[in-house]
Amino acid sequence: MSTEIKVPVLPESVSDATIATWHKKVGDAVKRDENLVDLETDKVVLEVPSPVDGVLKEIKFQEGATVTSQQLIAVVEEGAAAAASPSTSEAKAAEIDAKNVAATTAEAQPVQPKAAAAQAAPKAPASADQLPPGARFTAVTQGIDPGQVEGTGRRGAVTKEDLLNYAAGKTGGVAGGARPEERVPMTRMRARIAERLMQSKNSIAMLTSFNEVNLGKVMAMRKELGEQFEKANGIKLGFMSFFAKAAANALQKHPIVNASVDGNDIIYHGYADISIAVATDKGLVTPVLRNVERMSFADVEKGIAEYAKKAREGKLALEDLQGGTFTITNGGTFGSLMSTPIVNPPQSAILGMHAIKERPIAENGQVVIAPMMYIALSYDHRIIDGKDAVLFLVDIKNQLENPHRMLLGM
Repeated sequence: MSTEIKVPVLPESVSDATIATWHKKVGDAVKRDENLVDLETDKVVLEVPSPVDGVLKEIKFQEGATVTSQQLIAVVEEGAAAAASPSTSEAKAAEIDAKNVAATTAEAQPVQPKAAAAQAAPKAPASADQLPPGARFTAVTQGIDPGQVEGTGRRGAVTKEDLLNYAAGKTGGVAGGARPEERVPMTRMRARIAERLMQSKNSIAMLTSFNEVNLGKVMAMRKELGEQFEKANGIKLGFMSFFAKAAANALQKHPIVNASVDGNDIIYHGYADISIAVATDKGLVTPVLRNVERMSFADVEKGIAEYAKKAREGKLALEDLQGGTFTITNGGTFGSLMSTPIVNPPQSAILGMHAIKERPIAENGQVVIAPMMYIALSYDHRIIDGKDAVLFLVDIKNQLENPHRMLLGM
């Protein structure tokens, strides 16, 4: 009996999806609940599992195709035995793929005499046909066997960056010869990020205010209580929970920073749903911690850890990313000393954390060395005045420099 595989029902905010990766070929055996294909939307990657045991009989759309909600994309023959050898469809697909690799490589090479071209043309490594187009091109042009490279992509997949890093580490770069280029379309997520950033830049009057925070007491608290905290809660006490709780408290006292614009109306939110920026190999995502004002430090740390794990594994759901009244982003993770983060509409403000650096400061008339961080608040100047932004940042600063205030909600 044949079972149809369809695109899952997509939310109203997502009109279509792109077929990112087929994990099975026609003729392959599949098991119930085994992932057949990844569908990339402008927000997350969706996995489509097989509902039955059987054999993948037919694939309706190849990688890169755009599909819509409930559209038929494959057929699984339930209970059929897997073919012992590659099917005709598989052989044809492999032949087409090999031709595509050869054509891509040929286009990237400079014009050469026939004899020289025949001698210089790189051969595709045996396992290169299993890679995505961008990584496949890199493997061919660099002459790398992907089987020798440790992948950092989803489920250990070898990415273009893995191949480039491997080439640099092995040979120190490829000297001389051709200078290949490639044109790779943006992923759906990257295109959506670009669209939203331009929307933010063009639709709001954005301004950024700065302050600096002495994190000496926070670091002392983490050193003193970190081990007990981890034993009691099963998770480490990080910096983000301090910032999230400080922001939630400050948002309650400065509700305009937590508001959003809807036409000529201002919507005030009586809760702090804080989006936490998480970097992935596909781009930046902002899963939402809901009602942070009610959460404990342990709840915040567990929530962030869970989202980070799901983001790395590509398992964030659409509902994880929807909503949010305020955003926190931590460029300090990558060494950023100062930045002007961009507001994530329809939110009206975003808090930027940065690298912690020991610097000399004046304290009680004495010069001391302290762990300092610059913090930035970008905000929509249409509804948030400079005074509100500055007072909000000062509130954050006061809480972090006196962390016991957070325990008292002050």
